[in-house]
Amino acid sequence: MSDIGDWFRSIPPITRYWFAATVAVPLVGKLGLISPAYFFLWPEAFLYRFQIWRPFTATFYFPVGPGTGFLYLVNLYFLYQYSTRLEAGAFDGRPADYLFMLLFNWICIVITGLAMDMQLLMIPLVMSVLYVWAQLNRDMIVSFWFGTRFKACYLPWVILGFNYIIGGSVINELIGNLVGHLYFFLMFRYPMDLGGRNFLSTPQFLYRWLPSRRGGVSGFGAPPASMRRAADQNGGGGRHNWGQGFRLGDQ
Repeated sequence: MSDIGDWFRSIPPITRYWFAATVAVPLVGKLGLISPAYFFLWPEAFLYRFQIWRPFTATFYFPVGPGTGFLYLVNLYFLYQYSTRLEAGAFDGRPADYLFMLLFNWICIVITGLAMDMQLLMIPLVMSVLYVWAQLNRDMIVSFWFGTRFKACYLPWVILGFNYIIGGSVINELIGNLVGHLYFFLMFRYPMDLGGRNFLSTPQFLYRWLPSRRGGVSGFGAPPASMRRAADQNGGGGRHNWGQGFRLGDQ
């Protein structure tokens, strides 16, 4: 048990709480401690009955059963793997910025869920994080099932197809990819590659709550550390090298 505890404590803090909630809430529903009917995002219940907890529980709940257990475990693995890599990599030392990314993606997904009657939000949020990681490491070669290898930028779309095979739907994955693309475009590509203004900025109260652990300017006006290092190596001018990242398993 000590090995499990050490492994759990080694997970970056925001990912750790997200991972724990995504295990605990389905377990509560599976054991019947709380009816799963209270966990789904039902627009009528949220908007007219003021059951304001539903966007939160719908983010962490997944109906685990004989037909859905494998899909749940696969996406739980993606959550752990890519949220850990992103939090400990591009957002290392900047927990406020990482939490803001999750909040931005989550709000976009909740709004989409209410508009499209999406009752579960776990997979879209996981896919949005995976998409951001893939774009920040787009030229890195990654390995997938059965030894297939390709650039990281294709990974979200490969997983979309994979989840379609094992789950039969791509709406959740597609929404996650689109939200991840929206965040990546507004936060990185538009201001840094296209010279546009910064539309996203981490609120100061998040910095007071989760102070950065590194010196210098922190926020969405500056690229992550991996991009800053790449820009410095290239002389600091011109277009940014979006392919710079880290190797799988180097955490």
